[in-house]
Amino acid sequence: QVQLVESGGGLVQPGESRRLSCEASGSIRSINAMAWYRQIPGKQRDMVARIYSNGYTNYTNSVKGRFTITRDNAKGTVYLEMNYLKPEDTAVYYCNANVDTVVEGKFGREYYYGLEYWGKGTLVTVSS
Repeated sequence: QVQLVESGGGLVQPGESRRLSCEASGSIRSINAMAWYRQIPGKQRDMVARIYSNGYTNYTNSVKGRFTITRDNAKGTVYLEMNYLKPEDTAVYYCNANVDTVVEGKFGREYYYGLEYWGKGTLVTVSS
């Protein structure tokens, strides 16, 4: 019922910047939080940055001072500005959203709270 579509991945040289985007669509009543995770082969998927509806943010230590997460509530879109990229930033980056939804049920509207959705991921490769 909710779709997340990432864009912006690709090949980038060390020290350069890249911005990722993720647009949410579907049966959305409100988006509570949006986040970016990343995963490399053989390792777990880890949170990179998270932004809540009030603008509060969290970052993993390895990207603090380099990455910035922002959101456009009107567009239902979250961005990840990645600066001073390093080879160790190479990973598949996934968009995540915690969403309240509303759908038309048999007897009326049905409300759901705190549902988690994931995008398909976008590959960021940092290499010379």
